[in-house]
Amino acid sequence: MTRVTKSGDAPAAWLFDFDGTLVDSVELIMDSLRHTTRTVLGRVVPDGVLRARVGRPLAEHMRELDAERADDLVAVYREHNMRRHADLLRPYPGVAEMLAGLRGRRARVGIVTSKMRPAVDAGMALVPLGEFDAIVTCEDTDRHKPDPAPVLRGLELLGADPETTAYVGDSPYDVRAGRAAGVHTAAALWGAFPAAVLRAERPDRELARPEEALAW
Repeated sequence: MTRVTKSGDAPAAWLFDFDGTLVDSVELIMDSLRHTTRTVLGRVVPDGVLRARVGRPLAEHMRELDAERADDLVAVYREHNMRRHADLLRPYPGVAEMLAGLRGRRARVGIVTSKMRPAVDAGMALVPLGEFDAIVTCEDTDRHKPDPAPVLRGLELLGADPETTAYVGDSPYDVRAGRAAGVHTAAALWGAFPAAVLRAERPDRELARPEEALAW
């Protein structure tokens, strides 16, 4: 069942995941993961295994792939990923318009991502998204999605009430973190994860396209 805000109105504050939600970085991430595992591990890891962990901090992902070589995996990934940003990062149709519409309503808008801040800055330099009222990256909390800590930090920076805030993301970790933080959750179906995976998390809303956020 879809929850509604206390007043029945659209959320007054919005938090968004970054990769796969605000920017089309799916191929950038997968290209970087494939290169990294081939280079460091000397083997091909199936895409399904690599994709399943997208949305969590890079270091955690790499420790699960190979705990002993995690540091090497992280270093190779970051170097390759930053070098390939300009080639593979793309805007999602409708995201800029969605953000402009929310800002036009005086909604507070923020980012909550497991990405490191330099990579977020590099992404927004290539895909301009305007000014955000809060940005929470991997460096800002000791615990990470699906733990609610990053979303709670976003709420704190926005000065927002969970009951009137939505968190939009394309991974099951986003939905779990948002639910644990007490905000309204919206699954971005245009991102890295299949709709069935996101529906299994029972988000409060499903958004097939970015502009559907404006019809909340």
